Formats: sequence, C-alpha cells, structure tokens
Amino acid sequence: MYESQNTSTSRKVRVPELRARKATVLSPERAPKIAMVTAYDYTMARLADEAGVDMVLVGDSLAMVVQGLTTTVPVTLKEMAYHCRVVARGLTRAHLVGDLSFMSYQISPAQAVKSAGKLMKVGAESVKLEGGEEVAEQVYRIVRAGMPVVGHVGLTPQSVHAFGGFKVQGRGASANKVLADAVAIQQAGAFAVVLEAIPPDLAADITRTLTVPTIGIGAGAGCDGQVLVCADLLGLSREHQPKFAKRFANLGDAAVEAFATYVKEVRAGTFPAVAHAYKANALQAATIASRSHPPEASADELDAPLALDLWH
Repeated sequence: MYESQNTSTSRKVRVPELRARKATVLSPERAPKIAMVTAYDYTMARLADEAGVDMVLVGDSLAMVVQGLTTTVPVTLKEMAYHCRVVARGLTRAHLVGDLSFMSYQISPAQAVKSAGKLMKVGAESVKLEGGEEVAEQVYRIVRAGMPVVGHVGLTPQSVHAFGGFKVQGRGASANKVLADAVAIQQAGAFAVVLEAIPPDLAADITRTLTVPTIGIGAGAGCDGQVLVCADLLGLSREHQPKFAKRFANLGDAAVEAFATYVKEVRAGTFPAVAHAYKANALQAATIASRSHPPEASADELDAPLALDLWH
C-alpha cells in the first residue's frame, strides 16, 4: 500500500530540491531517485500527485496517447498549454513540467523564450525541450528569462523522421554525440536532463559526468530518476508498448471488462437499480397513483358535454 502524499501539509517539490537529488559517490543515500510520470488531464494528475510522484510531465506524447496520432510532431503549443492548465489544477505537491512542442522553439531563442512563457503562464513550473548542442542557446535564453529547463537527449521523438523511426540512439561512435549533447544542455543551464532510449552503460556514464540529475526512459537503472508514460505504466495502452515500459497494473483490461458489464446490465434492465435512484417525490407519486385509479363518474357527469363541445 502506498502512503498518500496529497495532504494540506505536503511540501511542494521545487527545482532546488530536485537538483539536490543528484546522486554522488559520497552521498548516494541522501539522494532518493526521482519518480516522474506523464499526465494529460486533471484526474490523472490528481492520482499521480496523491501517490507521491515527484514530477509530472505534460508530454507532447499526448499526441499519441490522447489524440491517437502516430508521432508527436503534429501537436501544437496551444494544445500543450491547454493540457498544462488542466493538469496544474490536479497537483498540490508534484513539480509540473510542460513540453515545448515541435517547431515552438527551434526557429530562434526569442521564439523559445516566448513559447516557454506561454506554458509557465498556465501553470507549468519548468519546461522541457528536445535536442543537444543545437538548442543550447535556446536553453540558455529561457533560463536567463527566469524559467527552469529540463533537457532531453538521446532518442528525441520530435526527430523521429530524421532517425528513421523510434530507434535506440548512442550506439558506437554516436555515443560521444549524446554525451556532448547532455553536457551542452547542462552548461546552458538545464537543471535536469532526460535520457531516452540509449544503452544503459552510456546512460550511467552520462549520469556520472553531469552534475545535474538525469532522468531515464529506456536508459537503464543508472540514472538519477525514471519517467514513464502513464498509459504504459497503468496498462491502459492497447497498442504495442516499448520494451522499457513496464506495466505496473492492467487497467486497460479492467476498463474493458467494466464497460462490457455496464452494457450488459443496461440492456438487461438491471441498471440502474433502486440503490442508484434518488428518493421519489411524494406529491408526484400521489398524483400518479390518483391517475392510475380515477374516481367513478356520476350519471350527470357522464351526460355533460365534453369541454371540446363548448367551443361550438
């Protein structure tokens, strides 16, 4: 059983605390690993927050999880802002990270600052963007504007077409590029870096190199934290899941079974039962009863003209 964290005394998780969760050789016991999940609506955010999740990411993965698309490329900044707004309402403790969508930051540092500001205005407490050395200037400018940044290197889903699919990155000579990207993002001011779909030995090497926390997804256990998509974690996805996405529950099967049972009971007339109905209106019940058993009419009343006849 988990211990609920969603109380009025729960302390808000903020950037300095997350930075302090960086594991070191000297004090690994003082740096509990960071638990991060995605959420896209108020209900999921509230549940994750109650469970004690440290960081909630409104990821552009909502393009696939919520909108039914095949990549994250089509989702817009406006849509990201909407989901950040509703997720923020469900959080009291967890730190909220908002994803910058494709082409909302790549054009220029000025555009990146403006886009980051839009997410911060609706409730995000930091923003995440994909890329390494090529977006270091954007990270620097956003941080200089007073907005915390989470980096994202390795497999960057917005570049899926350039990669030729969702493929593991950082094998062979390309490992040096992923390491260089992570270092560049840290130097630009990011307070944490997501490492996605890279070999675990490379992820561990990057984690040892950086002085800010690393958060892995498909990057092994050597990172300072982990992130998973909520639909994968809960077993809600009906499509193929990546190898690294462990199912901690099978709520998808439970939901299908619940829907099927509902359909069966509605069609059989067993739902709603008396227990699911409000108390009957006494006056209305009496009226209905009187209509069911009308008093017998007298002979004079039977001989009286119909009300319709009075119009002629």
